Amino acid sequence: MMRRFVQSLCTVVAGLTGCALLMTAAPAEAQEIQLTGPLAGAPAVRKLRLHRDGRFEVAPGASFTLLDEYRRTIMPGLRLTYHFTDWLGFGAWGGYGFQYNTGLTDELQRVAIDGRNCDTQPFTTACQLTRVNLTKGDLTKDQLGQIQWVAAPQVTVVPFRGKLALFAELFVDTDVSFFAGAAAIGVKERKECGTTTQNSCADTFGLESRMAFAPTFGLGWNFYPSDFIGFGAEWRALPFAWNTSGFDNHGLGTDEAFPDRKVDDKDREFHFTSMVTVSLSIQFPTGIKTTE
Repeated sequence: MMRRFVQSLCTVVAGLTGCALLMTAAPAEAQEIQLTGPLAGAPAVRKLRLHRDGRFEVAPGASFTLLDEYRRTIMPGLRLTYHFTDWLGFGAWGGYGFQYNTGLTDELQRVAIDGRNCDTQPFTTACQLTRVNLTKGDLTKDQLGQIQWVAAPQVTVVPFRGKLALFAELFVDTDVSFFAGAAAIGVKERKECGTTTQNSCADTFGLESRMAFAPTFGLGWNFYPSDFIGFGAEWRALPFAWNTSGFDNHGLGTDEAFPDRKVDDKDREFHFTSMVTVSLSIQFPTGIKTTE
């Protein structure tokens, strides 16, 4: 019995010793592999075409507003950008707007303006109840807001670039850009009224211009079929407050949430104005840089 006990004890001690040796961490070592042959020291990409680096870009284009309530805007414009590197540029974008009516505006004009017939029957209930908010004449000339022009300095960052292939035969350089800046916006809105007893809003209509300021940001997708000519599309946001309808929307009561029979800055509402732009770009100098 004593011999069996000694043998079992030795077996346990030997097992614990082996486990302790296995659990002892050995120092890790790595061997540096030197790349030899024709790829030694080679960059990740050779002959990379730098469409932006050190170049001045002129990009005429046209912008189209989205999700408009009353008046849509087509804005011919121009983007000018100098690119300090292939991924960073600084410049400005701007345009001048031309408007046309949405279907809602045409319906309002037909039913709410022409159908009321307030020129010949001004004392009807409908005319008396809407004297502050609806003109007797032309909605587009008397009260609906519109964007006249935009000018925006901006910074452009280009984090992604590559090539697109069509049927594995046609290849074109492309990149994705992001931009952000501050915009000055020329807006036409219904002129203020009701602020004095002599300036009542009843039957008082007309538009006046003002300048609004807003952040602007968005993204673009650009293609370069040649060394100095490209084309692209971008989405742009211009969030700011303005009175698109010319109505007396706010100014009275809790949080100024009720009409106050005045049309002023309190009646402006926040709109996430956005637009899509298509453009043709020309880079100067016309010669393109390439990497080694």
